[in-house]
Amino acid sequence: MAKLYFKYGVMGSSKTAQALITKFNYEERGMKVWLIKPQIDNRDGDGLVKSRIGLCQKAYVLSHDEDVYKSFLKLKEKVDVIIVDECQFLSESQVDQLSMIVIEHDIPVLCFGLRTDFRTKMFPGSKRLMEIADSITEIKTICSCGKKATVNVRKGEDGKILTEGEQILIGGNETYTAMCYQCYMENLKKQNS
Repeated sequence: MAKLYFKYGVMGSSKTAQALITKFNYEERGMKVWLIKPQIDNRDGDGLVKSRIGLCQKAYVLSHDEDVYKSFLKLKEKVDVIIVDECQFLSESQVDQLSMIVIEHDIPVLCFGLRTDFRTKMFPGSKRLMEIADSITEIKTICSCGKKATVNVRKGEDGKILTEGEQILIGGNETYTAMCYQCYMENLKKQNS
């Protein structure tokens, strides 16, 4: 029986690499994968899913208001599994549509993404996945202190931690770093004193 999976972690926790490795594993067994990424994530170019370690694959680009269920029904080939990278950028309704694919077509959907933004607030897609996913797994990485990182810290041009701004700002290591909550709070306290 297929499930809706949510595999989340902070920036730099290898979410995309794991998504692409999972895709490879399915394809190695002769299965058809529908790799999806939200259109807003254009950091590596339109239609590309690329990990920090260099893995790269073409993906279907899903617009923000697109009905993913209807797009699935229009596919010309049979699909054995759906993998979504940067799933935090999905709308709540798109998560519900993916869930209906699982339920009505018995196709597993594996969603990889962030749980929270730089303000430690949930993204709409991640919130909905936390509410309805059949399986929720944290992909862990560490803070520079060695503890488990849980916060996606956005840095300003001056290197200071930002706590205000638009929820979505596409960026990589130049913009974000992962920290444990203790280091995050200690750094904020030092910065604000």
